Amino acid sequence: MNETMICAVGNVATQPVYRELATGATVRFRLAATARYLDREKNEWTDGHTNFFTVWANRQLATNVSGSINVGDPVVVHGRLKVRSEVREGQPAWTSADIDAVAIGHDLARGTSAFRRTQRAENTVAGASAQPEPAWETPAGEAADRQEAVAVT
Repeated sequence: MNETMICAVGNVATQPVYRELATGATVRFRLAATARYLDREKNEWTDGHTNFFTVWANRQLATNVSGSINVGDPVVVHGRLKVRSEVREGQPAWTSADIDAVAIGHDLARGTSAFRRTQRAENTVAGASAQPEPAWETPAGEAADRQEAVAVT
């Protein structure tokens, strides 16, 4: 299936609206993406045309978005572009550009963000214990001891 995948960078224009439906969680918000260009006559950056997209997120992404983004946040949205239009009495009534999001995140080129992993309900078999996460970082003293042991051998 050929789908138009896009990556849009802009600001959250409306507060995300979260809904719990029979098919799962969903959230929607408007994204404002404004082109900027250098006006060489004035020697300053100028705002160009603003494109507005309605962004839709579903399931776990919807839950995470509702707790992570607010109006004005700079975000990057990756997803499927869907353009819809309606014609009434032979005249175009409206056109809507929607993005069915696959991934949404803060634009770290314009600020910082703190990531928190979501807690999932784990299905454990009776008697089976969850494996602890390995200790990836080695304390400084142990690292020096290991380097000395490698140098000796």
